[in-house]
Amino acid sequence: MSYSIIIQARTGSKRFPSKILYKIDHRTVIEYLIDNIAQKFKKKNIIIATTKNKRDNKLVKLVKKLKINYFRGSEENVLNRYINCGKKFNVKNVIHITSDCPLVDTNLIYKMINIFNKKKIDYLANTYPPKKSKFPDGTDIEIYKYKSLVRLNKLTQKDEDKEHVTNFFWKNPRLFKTMIVNNKKNLSMYKYSLDYKNELLLIKKILKKIKLKNLNLNYQNIVKIIKNDNSIKNISNKNLKKFKLNRKDLY
Repeated sequence: MSYSIIIQARTGSKRFPSKILYKIDHRTVIEYLIDNIAQKFKKKNIIIATTKNKRDNKLVKLVKKLKINYFRGSEENVLNRYINCGKKFNVKNVIHITSDCPLVDTNLIYKMINIFNKKKIDYLANTYPPKKSKFPDGTDIEIYKYKSLVRLNKLTQKDEDKEHVTNFFWKNPRLFKTMIVNNKKNLSMYKYSLDYKNELLLIKKILKKIKLKNLNLNYQNIVKIIKNDNSIKNISNKNLKKFKLNRKDLY
């Protein structure tokens, strides 16, 4: 497989510290995400890109136990972390997933791989740029060529581009061939990524209903569950508004 799934992960989140080590469905968030992806992709193609910070030792210990490849790099310069991670594992194409999206849709990843191959582009996303997204916040997928990332690294010296690895791609469509995946229905008003503590409850409730109804874990079914449960719908709505206020650089 010419694609490596690199999961951006750390425990030093300001909004919700150590969120990926909290439990959902009898496993930590990061374990659930890995298991979710491993249903469709080989574990050898999954890499955790974390930091050299001591507080991430616990995460690394867990990843080692799961026998998943990992790389430790700069906490602030995430772009550099990805560059060095890709170099170490001889990555050709990156499927970029963040650890706060444990319910990412693996079928959608496959769909996007097919689009990426067919269109022969540098960068493909489903939720970036956010203003054009028609997908829920929580199913964030980005695919790009490693050699394009190396080129990006040479073109920018801005701190914001080093912190937010892929922003430079979609903010500079004249320099790179980029594309956003369209969706028939606009579902961008739904949020089930893990940024705030009350979203643990939201995710747990979603997973409970997925199991109870024996549903596939895809974004369409998750949206239906949120729509029909006022308690988690309120969490989704309020937190999306809060997140947009906090990330005015994106919105």
